[in-house]
Amino acid sequence: MEIFGPTVQGEGMVIGRKTRFVRTAGCDYRCSWCDSAFTWDGTGKDDIRLLSPDDIVQELTALDGSVPDHVTLSGGNPALLPQLGALIGALRAAGAVVALETQGSKWQDWFLEIDELTISPKPPSSGMTTDWVALERIVARLSQGGRHFSLKVVIFDEADLMYAADVRRRFAGIPFYLQAGNDRLDEHDRKLLLPHLLERYQWLVDRAVADPGLRDVYVLPQLHTWIWGNKKGV
Repeated sequence: MEIFGPTVQGEGMVIGRKTRFVRTAGCDYRCSWCDSAFTWDGTGKDDIRLLSPDDIVQELTALDGSVPDHVTLSGGNPALLPQLGALIGALRAAGAVVALETQGSKWQDWFLEIDELTISPKPPSSGMTTDWVALERIVARLSQGGRHFSLKVVIFDEADLMYAADVRRRFAGIPFYLQAGNDRLDEHDRKLLLPHLLERYQWLVDRAVADPGLRDVYVLPQLHTWIWGNKKGV
């Protein structure tokens, strides 16, 4: 649906990393606060293209004339696409580090080829229900495969914090990130959005610091929303 960059990664364990994005269509979730609902709600259907791995590498290179050194696969949920393995192989052959985020609902064998993999199970505020069996299997397979991966939970309220503490208990020892959620997706004035996001981030920092169940965690803002607000393609 989208190929864009270079920009900086706004989320997860590689926050701030200069990267280029490939966004795929389709998702098996319908999160209430999804900031990329156009990938699954039909509003972005005219942007969907079928491209080969070589096509995608060429378009990524054409963005600024240089071969990509870091590429983030995003969605939607890229884990719905078994054929992404060929793209990952092409990106790595071109010399790129490949990052990906998925909610931990579907396994693909190409997960073992991702350099920086973020598993982001969705908390109660999303309206989704976590399949703990599927998530535990995915975490176990990644651990057995010796892959570099992390867990991340987006936080909107106290129920989400309780959920995050449960995730931390279930998967102790895996790098764990909390991220303040953006609950104003319809605000297009960055000058109005940023103070609100700063308040949300401060609230999350205060709550995480005070919660003994949230040990050894990283607390993040959604960096790209601070810089560009709710703009697409950045």
